[in-house]
Formats: sequence, C-alpha cells, structure tokens
Amino acid sequence: MRWERFFEDLEDQLAAEWEAERAALDSEAERVRVSRLELRARLVALVQGEPSSVSIALSDGSTLDGAPSSVGADWMALRVSRAPARESIALVPLRAVRAIGAAHGEVLRSARTAGPESRLAQRVTFGFALRDLARRRVPVMVGMVPGRVLPGTIDRVGADHLDIALHDAGSPRRAAEVRGYRIVAFDAVAWVRVDAAAGVMTP
Repeated sequence: MRWERFFEDLEDQLAAEWEAERAALDSEAERVRVSRLELRARLVALVQGEPSSVSIALSDGSTLDGAPSSVGADWMALRVSRAPARESIALVPLRAVRAIGAAHGEVLRSARTAGPESRLAQRVTFGFALRDLARRRVPVMVGMVPGRVLPGTIDRVGADHLDIALHDAGSPRRAAEVRGYRIVAFDAVAWVRVDAAAGVMTP
C-alpha cells in the first residue's frame, strides 16, 4: 500500500513539474510574441473589437480623443466628436503617434493577436488616403508640428508631401477666398481632420 502511495505521489510530483515547465514555456512564448508586436497591430486589434474612446497624444503636442475606426498601412482614422455636436474624422499618420491612453481592458485586448484583416487595409497608405481627399476637393484642417493648424483644401499629393490651398475652415475652395499656398512634408503632418459628413475613404 505504501508503494502505491509512493508512486501516486511521484506521478503527482511529475505532473506538477510538467505543468510548471509548460507554464514557463507558455510565458516565454508570450513574451516573445509581445516583443514582436508593432503599434499598428495593436490598433488593428482595437478596431476589430467594439472600439471605445481612446486618447491619442501626437507629435504636435495635441491630443485627440475619439474611437478608432480603421487602420491603413501607415495611418489610422479616429472618429472625433466636437462642439456643437458635430463629428469629424481625423487621419493620423502612425509616425505622429506618441502615446495612446485607453482603459485597462482595451490595453489588454490590443495586446492579443488580432484577427485577419483586409489586404486592402494593409496596402492603403497615408498618401493614398490624402489623394482621395484632394480628388474630392474636401475642406480639411491640417495639424502640423509644432502645433500650427492649416485650414484649406489639398490640391495635390506627392510621394512624401502635399500642396494645400489656404482658406477659411469649412468653406469651399474658391480662387477669390484662397489666402496662400503651402507645400507640406508628410513628416510635418500630425493629423488631417475632415467633417465626417464628407465621407472619408477608409480601408
């Protein structure tokens, strides 16, 4: 009887050691997985759930509060509410993101493996999205580093820059209303905002 008990104890001990070893391996595998996570993947995971409001700190020193709605190849779209009860879409290049404030549950969810996403979303670049705005002559606000805002209409978009005709915010581009022109490098752009009613192209 004592030998049976001895072997039972031995089996329990081996099982406990195996579980501990497996937990250690799982933990190490998880650490390796997380170490390879990129910011874009975490944003995709946020969008795939039921996105709640987050707070995005940007390179121009501003903060945008809103719900992430889509993620492109190198940018994200954020639904931003503003007074008086109007909603706008902010296109944010990922290189301009400095920090993301979110509820603890959202932070944890964003660290999990995201589900499959559209191949189109992986290919739509920031420049491509801006070209859509330029094609449709949509009035925009361009937030620049370090904190300057340019209201106007994007006339054309190059490989790494855009041309904007400056005029009053929210008004259509008319030659008589244009106050000047700027060529703006993408590296200087922290965000581009447009009224949600304008129908921003999102992947």
